[in-house]
Amino acid sequence: MKATVFIGGGRITSALLAGLRLARYGHPIVVHDRHSKKLQKLKRQYGITVEPDLHQAVASAHLLMIAVRPDSVRELLKEIGPINRRLTAVSLAAGVPLSKLRAALGPPVHWARAMPSPVSRSGKGLTALTFDPGLSVAARAEVRDLFAQAGTVLEIPETQFDAFTVTYSSSHGYHALAALVAAAQSIGLSRKSAHLAAAHALADGIAAWRAGNLPLNKLLQEAATPGGIAAKVMASLNDSGYPRIIAQGLRAGVRQARKNARQ
Repeated sequence: MKATVFIGGGRITSALLAGLRLARYGHPIVVHDRHSKKLQKLKRQYGITVEPDLHQAVASAHLLMIAVRPDSVRELLKEIGPINRRLTAVSLAAGVPLSKLRAALGPPVHWARAMPSPVSRSGKGLTALTFDPGLSVAARAEVRDLFAQAGTVLEIPETQFDAFTVTYSSSHGYHALAALVAAAQSIGLSRKSAHLAAAHALADGIAAWRAGNLPLNKLLQEAATPGGIAAKVMASLNDSGYPRIIAQGLRAGVRQARKNARQ
């Protein structure tokens, strides 16, 4: 049986391997990376097969996952060289468009792009997918199924990929949590209580929204009663430019994605 092969053994590969193992993904998994210590660690953690030789790894692939940094994609695909058999390849590299991927390995290779979350390691990830027009219905289903093992899958047009990439990252939640904890401690709350209160504010509130049927604006009105303390906090955040700062951050991310596309 041909394998699902990951080229690159970094953090997102590790997160996906954890999610796939949790879901008891049935296909053989092979990982290639230049660093032998990284490969051995993944082998110990997830029981996957490691392949130090790049071309041997590619030759064993039924589904080829390109899981390297965006600035390394070009050189990696050049090293792999033209492929003379039909193959489905999936790029996890932010900002690198399908047009450049198609040109690199030749027409027998059909591509998808995927943006999986590191939260995939828990089985509760979120992955955006977009497909090369030449990719068959069966191949699309296979790619969807792989990522569905590790969480929710959303298919979107490639034109929306950069906007999705800068919005969906779990780093937003972690960053907000860290900032809220630090602010709570600065006004006198203990570290333990600050973590509990901030995590409830972010995680439990959002979980309630997802589980219920009330629109977000209604929940916000319920939580921040006019004239109350929460309403005062929200008004101060807005007056300080909180919405503008968030939008500014997302635009900076989109600029970086476009820079990746030019490399």
